[in-house]
Amino acid sequence: MTDLPPCPVCRQENTYPDGGLLICPDCGHEWSADAPSQAVADDDDRLVVKDAHGNLLADGDSVVLIKDLRLKGSSTVIKGGTKIRGIRLVSGDHEVDCKVDGMSIMLKAQYLKKA
Repeated sequence: MTDLPPCPVCRQENTYPDGGLLICPDCGHEWSADAPSQAVADDDDRLVVKDAHGNLLADGDSVVLIKDLRLKGSSTVIKGGTKIRGIRLVSGDHEVDCKVDGMSIMLKAQYLKKA
């Protein structure tokens, strides 16, 4: 296996080289392979996300929905009590990126509790 650095934006390790660039297929970020590595961020740069009960969430945690959620743009409803494994924290309007029943969705942490 090659020793490529993880993505400095989403911290996923699924990067690959393309010419003089490194590319992250998960978030689409491209950066120069010659640039200094930003693989490990300082504690000040860490994203702080808390669930509905104030517990800190981290990448890879398992969470449970606390209420039924209707997905925007579809008639699909995700039932409260659904367990979601392997979440990924992202910055933006919705803090949690995950997969539920094979669908990739983004959720707000206020509707989740740590399992």
